[in-house]
Amino acid sequence: MARMTMEEKVGQLGCFADMHRPFAADVNPEVAAQSASEVLAEVRAGRVGTLFNGVGAALGREAQRIAVEESRLGIPLLFAADVIHGMRTVFPIPLGEGASFEPELARRTARAAAIEATAAGLHWTFAPAVDIARDQRWGRGAEGSGEDVLLGCVFGAARVRGFQGDDLRAEDALLATPKHFAAYGGAAAGLDYSQVDISAQTLRDVHLPPFRACIEAGALTLMSAFNDINGIPASANRWLLTDLLRTEWGFDGLVIGDYTADMELIAHGYAEDERDATRLAFTAGLDISMQSGFYRDHLPALVAAGVVDRAQLDASVRRVLELKDRLGLFDNPYRSLDPQREADTSHREAHEALARDAARRSIVLLKNDGDVLPLRRAGQRIALIGPMAEDRDNLEGCWVLFGERERYVDLVTGLRAALEDADALTVCAGSGLEEALPGGIDAAVAAARAADVVVLALGEPQRYSGEAQSRVSITLPPAQQALADAVVASGTPVVVLLRHGRALALEGGVRDAAAIAACWFLGSQTGPATADVLFGGYNPSARLPLSFPQHSGQQPYFYAHPRSGRPELPGVTEFKNRWRECTNAALYPFGHGLSYTTFDYGAPRLSTSRLTWDGTLTATVAVTNTGSVAGEEVVQLYVHDRVASRVRPVRELKDFRKVAIGPGETVEVGFELDRRQLAFTGPEMQSEAEPGAFDLWLAPSSVAGEAVQFELLGPGVE
Repeated sequence: MARMTMEEKVGQLGCFADMHRPFAADVNPEVAAQSASEVLAEVRAGRVGTLFNGVGAALGREAQRIAVEESRLGIPLLFAADVIHGMRTVFPIPLGEGASFEPELARRTARAAAIEATAAGLHWTFAPAVDIARDQRWGRGAEGSGEDVLLGCVFGAARVRGFQGDDLRAEDALLATPKHFAAYGGAAAGLDYSQVDISAQTLRDVHLPPFRACIEAGALTLMSAFNDINGIPASANRWLLTDLLRTEWGFDGLVIGDYTADMELIAHGYAEDERDATRLAFTAGLDISMQSGFYRDHLPALVAAGVVDRAQLDASVRRVLELKDRLGLFDNPYRSLDPQREADTSHREAHEALARDAARRSIVLLKNDGDVLPLRRAGQRIALIGPMAEDRDNLEGCWVLFGERERYVDLVTGLRAALEDADALTVCAGSGLEEALPGGIDAAVAAARAADVVVLALGEPQRYSGEAQSRVSITLPPAQQALADAVVASGTPVVVLLRHGRALALEGGVRDAAAIAACWFLGSQTGPATADVLFGGYNPSARLPLSFPQHSGQQPYFYAHPRSGRPELPGVTEFKNRWRECTNAALYPFGHGLSYTTFDYGAPRLSTSRLTWDGTLTATVAVTNTGSVAGEEVVQLYVHDRVASRVRPVRELKDFRKVAIGPGETVEVGFELDRRQLAFTGPEMQSEAEPGAFDLWLAPSSVAGEAVQFELLGPGVE
């Protein structure tokens, strides 16, 4: 620090596109573009701390050599990229993986992604996204774990542990970056980058807990969000980035801005010009500027003029240097830059097996009337219809930059491989993803009538999800809807396979099909994993991490909505909390999912009906597999605070457990509950539980089960 010039210090706070290595093109708008030679000249001059979204061990090693051997101080570079749900091997989108209700699965897939990413010359990923998405019009819900706070916390923490491993200095440790800090998923009307007008209590109770959980799991960096919060952009929000994050939470890591977030303060109308935007972002607590070049261009003069405190600049630079030291880069600047390791594919078989298992564990069986599923591997004529049947361009989902597409296995390949007689499968597109095909519906109906069962492969193109992909109507494209209506009307039983990055409002033939499965974007092993579920090789065990609405117009919709003073009552519709066209209910609720067996729940039993202030309550339920095959059930613990100083949600998920149960077997599933799980942020901004009566459910979904009651006693009361 003592030897660094002002320009060298500011250089450590700059993150720029890695044009020296093969760069992920068309990911972000082109801003402050530089050639490869210009980037390397900046590295040589000590004016770059991090390069992002380029890969390759050999060229990365060369860039690092320049930084270490040709720059004045020899400070190593950090190499970063967006590795969201896989590197070369692509796993299900995080939203789909959240449906597994298995955080350990997310840890394992993040670990595999870290192994592949560090082999390709990366140290740092801008993941996981832990935004809570309660409006399905918002496209970036695909990158998180759904609408629930607890799921956001446990899956975010699991991914941090998976990316980073047990030793940050290890060759295969990938630094994690929970994002987007904060409340990015609360964008008004689900419109990406829009304002977030939110109460301080909701911010603390819904949107901040996943970040806190990730920090407790070992996250050392956060990425700021694009949105404003109550009029103050997150990337220049001193209360958020300094008062809360550093003073209240004690976070000692660093904060990086999202792509050109500091530049966008001008468009927000919050900053007057580049200099002002730099001042506002940096003094608020944004340590690293990504791509805009604003810090490089304006911070030295701001410090020289006394507008920015030199001590604050030094503190940010120290955080960057300390992070590089924690990663072991000063001792071994060439860690994760080994071309021989990059060429090693010995992990591929294990990672593909993991991708297949993760994908099948992510598929949610929404409906199975008449037990049309599982299908038979022989003796059944199957018509595979729909634009997703042979599609290979929409397997990975959003934010996959480096996947090896030649390894992707599509749906038709997976189904054919699972059949004893591949000729029993007829394939017909029927329509395009967004456009009708000449004669397509007629051909599809003919194929359906000639089959014993139809597998109808429909969904959103993957470009409908992700950044800047907000939708006004979360339905299937009209061409696909027309195809579904005609095929279901043929009279042949139809199994709908949905490919999507959000909850969908299902209509017409899709809604009326005999069976429906939410398949998300499943990644490299889409075909084999889907076939495993369709033919009963794997009994579906996933549950919805978000609510499927009856109609698009219900958005934003989430199960944990506050109670209303005029709740909907059976048989009473006027002047109640409902829409004119439908009830205030989901078509398929949060936590819902079917199996090829059935489960029966006994009445929940509590160890006590009086939970003391510092005590623990045990809630237990007997779950019986009443079917003929083994299955896995997700037992979910919900509570409701009956009377409180702020109106409370009708239910809140507080714990869950996936248990394997053999046919005819009964398993006792128990949970422990204490007052910390009952806390919320009150009117005076205190976070605490309040004594009083609570309802508790142990149930298979957010709308199922019978409640039992307990009372939380106040301090000192026995």
